[in-house]
Amino acid sequence: MSPPAPTATLAGRLMGDVRLRRRRALNRTMETVATLAAVAAVVVLAVVFVSVVIKGIGAINLDFLIHSEVPFGQSGGGIANAIVGTIVLVALASAMAIPVGILVGLHASEFARPRTAAAVRFALDLLNGVPTIVTGIFVFGLLVVGHTQSGYAGAFALAIVMLPIVARAAQEVLSLVPATVREGALALGATRWRAVVRVVLPTASSGLITGALLAVARAAGETAPLLFTSSILTTTGVSTNPGQTLVSIPLRIYQLAEGTSPSEHSEAWAAALLLILAVLAINVVARALYGRTRARMAAMQ
Repeated sequence: MSPPAPTATLAGRLMGDVRLRRRRALNRTMETVATLAAVAAVVVLAVVFVSVVIKGIGAINLDFLIHSEVPFGQSGGGIANAIVGTIVLVALASAMAIPVGILVGLHASEFARPRTAAAVRFALDLLNGVPTIVTGIFVFGLLVVGHTQSGYAGAFALAIVMLPIVARAAQEVLSLVPATVREGALALGATRWRAVVRVVLPTASSGLITGALLAVARAAGETAPLLFTSSILTTTGVSTNPGQTLVSIPLRIYQLAEGTSPSEHSEAWAAALLLILAVLAINVVARALYGRTRARMAAMQ
């Protein structure tokens, strides 16, 4: 068989070089676009944070943190009742959502058949994408119509928001646990359930806490569900009774922003700054725990 002609070989090389240069140019273009998108996201976050700090830092003082809001028409006051109400609402919602979410993720990851696990993941993703105002309307029709608004109704609405976040995080974290860990526990004579409870869950504990913290951060900033479930204020003082309506920081920001005086607007910015700092702190802790989980899983493989 005769060797290829030199002209054909040279043409093939030239075409290969052209395709290689085209791929490299496309690669550099996409890297540049991705970098610009990342920079834009960081810039937007920085602008929002700096704006809130500039407009809200002047209104933050000790009185603002330890005093409750004053009756309508009076000046002064603070957000102590909103801080306490947020803590109570999020604590109740966490007590409802976190155990159920972990159990859902555990079932889908450890015990369900592949088709069932896929259906559960799809349902959780769909629930996570439902607008929170729709969740608020649903809980309003379920618990408020015929009764009254309350902290329990607000916490239940927040729990629905938290549930898919906790469950999906639990699924992802449990899937990172090496199969050899489960096999080792079973080889030592442990039952399937005991291996999960005594070995798998402790191994993934940091990641499960991470998912719970991310859900708490999401719930702490929600306003729409609470407008339908816990927004009719019966008192301006500090209350921890979930049988009554409880004011929260996001709801208080909404009320202050609707005011007409500059002082109310300054207090709204100050409350927004406190909420941002709280969410930022929770996310920093969650990221640290997630990094610890990834390092532990990598060491086991």
